[in-house]
Amino acid sequence: MYEPTNISLHKSAFSTIVGARRPRWLGVALAAAAVVVVAVGAWALWGRGDQTTTALTQPVIVGDVEDAVTALGTLQPLQFVDVGTQVSGQLKVLYVDYGATVKKGDLLAEIDPTIYQSRVNADQAQLLNLRAQLAQRQAQRTLADLQFKRQQELLKENATSQDAFDSANASLKVAVATVAQLEAQIQQTESTLAGDTANLGYTKIYSPMDGTVVNLIAKQGQTLNANQTAPIVLRVADLSTMTVWSQVSEADVPKLKVGMDAYFTTLGTSERRRYGKLRKIIPTPDVVNNVVLYNSLFDVENPDGDLLTQMSAQVFFVIAGARNVPLVPVTALHPALGPRAAPEQTTADAQGAAAPGQQRPRVQGGNGTNADPGAAGAPPAGGRGMRLRERVASGTAPVRYQVHVMQDGEMVTRDVEIGVMNRMLAEVKSGLQPGDEVVLDGGVQGRQRQGQQDNQRGPGGRFGGPGGGGPRI
Repeated sequence: MYEPTNISLHKSAFSTIVGARRPRWLGVALAAAAVVVVAVGAWALWGRGDQTTTALTQPVIVGDVEDAVTALGTLQPLQFVDVGTQVSGQLKVLYVDYGATVKKGDLLAEIDPTIYQSRVNADQAQLLNLRAQLAQRQAQRTLADLQFKRQQELLKENATSQDAFDSANASLKVAVATVAQLEAQIQQTESTLAGDTANLGYTKIYSPMDGTVVNLIAKQGQTLNANQTAPIVLRVADLSTMTVWSQVSEADVPKLKVGMDAYFTTLGTSERRRYGKLRKIIPTPDVVNNVVLYNSLFDVENPDGDLLTQMSAQVFFVIAGARNVPLVPVTALHPALGPRAAPEQTTADAQGAAAPGQQRPRVQGGNGTNADPGAAGAPPAGGRGMRLRERVASGTAPVRYQVHVMQDGEMVTRDVEIGVMNRMLAEVKSGLQPGDEVVLDGGVQGRQRQGQQDNQRGPGGRFGGPGGGGPRI
């Protein structure tokens, strides 16, 4: 039988369950609402962050700039002599040491002269013997000459036989030939003596020039063999003038001209520059790991003697330079591809403002997107930095560029004329003043995004609306 009391009991239990679940649904709804609030706040915060992005700028400074070809080099004396020996033997005495200052004709070393002295003595003895024989043969020739003349007189008077006359004549000719033979032997022996005497003199090694002993190759007591090549004993160099041997890559060699200014620094004195002028470019290259390098030489004075052989040098061949001029970073330059705006042109005219209902040209940012051929922010064709410098040096790029400048909190665009340029800095001939804040390439992207957002917002935006503070030309 159905009992109402049970029904009321079930209703009471159901009400209790429903009442227990209501707080859980409410918590889920509140959590979802909190997520939405956080998301909206983050979007607003990040969107405002784009609006407040600060462009990366750098002021125009006054300083020095130069365009130069760099290379590595080594120092060598302008004049030096590798002193060797022309005779073989033991290096008996070495009279000098490293760094010794010598004069021309000073005795440097001596080879053991025993063998060469004995040869000279033998030649001298042989010469004495030949000269004694010559004296004897000359006496015999004189006697033969007298006998021949006597037989000749007797033959005229028929007082002697023809046979005796012929015998006297033959004896005279033999005596004359013997004397001539001895004279030739004496001449040969004298020549041998002169050669052996010279070799004896070569055992003493003298300095061929004034200078400093910069290297000792042979050691005292070492046996030197000069039968095939002349052994090097030491090197004497004049350190008053040094030559810088620098290796320049084949890509940079066309930029070098004989007589151009050059300087270098050494590892120990990197703050000190030593100047010279390019003297020679050796046409025969050195190929190192398939890299073609040409030796380029210039000379520098060394009055203090602090430049030594084989020192490493960082070499700079100056192509162009300017001192105490306004300088701007190369990364801030943009080629002025369009025609230059006249000074009296308005902002709208210079930017090529469109007629009502047409889209206004956008100023290109540092990322190079949405380029307009005449836009002020057009990036350098083919890249920036080194490519700009190469184009200016080759004459294919104009000397007029454009830069973005921060002025009264706004980014404006100016035409500038560029002079000397290297990889990092460029000389400003006109268009900027020291202290102007130029926008570096890549530092305007935040503002360009901000400008695109403002254009989308409509009137009152920074770039799109009236009174906006967008870039001006």
